[in-house]
Amino acid sequence: MAANRGQEQVSLDTLNAQQLSAVKKQLDEEVESLTGSYSQLAAAQGKFKECLRIVQAGSSSFDNNKDILVPLTNSLYVKGKLSDPDRVIVDVGTGFYVEKDTKSAGEFYEAKVKELGANIQELELIVQNKSNSLRVVEEVLRQKVLAQGAGQPQQS
Repeated sequence: MAANRGQEQVSLDTLNAQQLSAVKKQLDEEVESLTGSYSQLAAAQGKFKECLRIVQAGSSSFDNNKDILVPLTNSLYVKGKLSDPDRVIVDVGTGFYVEKDTKSAGEFYEAKVKELGANIQELELIVQNKSNSLRVVEEVLRQKVLAQGAGQPQQS
């Protein structure tokens, strides 16, 4: 059994229990971090899907005469009216906004959902591989601890 560390491979059998514990701790931290990243990507994808759903509903679902609430913060809104329901302002990232027609806004959100989906799939594979490595390290560590315990003379 071997663990990848960068480009080099280290046989887990050559590591002592303390070294294996350090490898296990590192893998635990990596899996936790990657799982957090996965959650963030999934949340972002969900937001883009919601934007896509709204844009795809199209201008026909927007009523020019009906008041809307415009968010100023997460909990502060003002009343407003749509000036042009066929045009939307899209957050394209890092604080930049672009006015787009609903068709191109939909295309933008579709691309974002697809891109995040691919990233999520890649991340799933990485988490799966790290989790498998973690299980192997845990098993080798368990065997080493049991072997050390069996080698100790029993005290009465």
